[in-house]
Amino acid sequence: MPMELHWLETSLASVLGLLIGSFLNVVIYRLPKMLERQWAQECAELSGTPLEAAEAFNLMVPRSRCPHCGHAIRWYENVPVFSYLALGGRCSSCKAPIGIRYPVVEIATGALFGLCAWRWGASTTAATWAVFCAALLALALIDWDTTLLPDDLTLPLLWLGLIAAAMHWIPVNLNASLWGAVAGYLSLWSIYWAFKLATGKEGMGFGDFKLFAALGAWFGWQALIPMILLASVIGAVVGIAMKFSTGLREGGYVPFGPFLAGAGFAALLLGPATLNQLIGL
Repeated sequence: MPMELHWLETSLASVLGLLIGSFLNVVIYRLPKMLERQWAQECAELSGTPLEAAEAFNLMVPRSRCPHCGHAIRWYENVPVFSYLALGGRCSSCKAPIGIRYPVVEIATGALFGLCAWRWGASTTAATWAVFCAALLALALIDWDTTLLPDDLTLPLLWLGLIAAAMHWIPVNLNASLWGAVAGYLSLWSIYWAFKLATGKEGMGFGDFKLFAALGAWFGWQALIPMILLASVIGAVVGIAMKFSTGLREGGYVPFGPFLAGAGFAALLLGPATLNQLIGL
């Protein structure tokens, strides 16, 4: 392929990634709140005390607003990265600061999409891995913010990994993908119950089982050991650092999902074989 065309594909994928990253910011913020509303409604129905009708709230409506003054964000104030820079990182109405994470998520998504296009060109494989990156990034940040790993994202990610392996969109055969999903889920499920029986406490959530199963589906069972070791080491280091910096939340816990996601990104960038070599397997 001519290098000029390769650069064009990568650039277009990066621009698409910036746009998807802007949408991911909406997903990261709104999906947990949508689930909370759903759970509250279900509890109210079970208790026989229906909730009052509330304003529609989903990924599309209402329009994004400044959380400080309620200013409805205009389309030209919502252009990925550029609007943030043009506004100086502040609301155009009340001048309250806008979180730096918004452009960071957009840039990260653009970079990941560009990487997929650079590695695999304009192909189904590149598109499949781009979807993987978007879902994994959203899951990591939702879990960091709320300690939730929504089934709305983990289960589609798991099924897409199995489908992608069956359709040969990713370099993992279906057998390795299937047993990767099974082993990923059962390994953390077993650790969860062993820890709970020994201490009476829950060491992780069920969402972690599903996320690890999804990673097993995408990378195969051979990648599970290096990914769980990498996630555990990084998680322990970050947890200790947060403890000494008094950055731990109430209860002294750190969500494990972001570190599983980090291991997934490492497997994508380096390859499972390289991860195995790094840890001596």
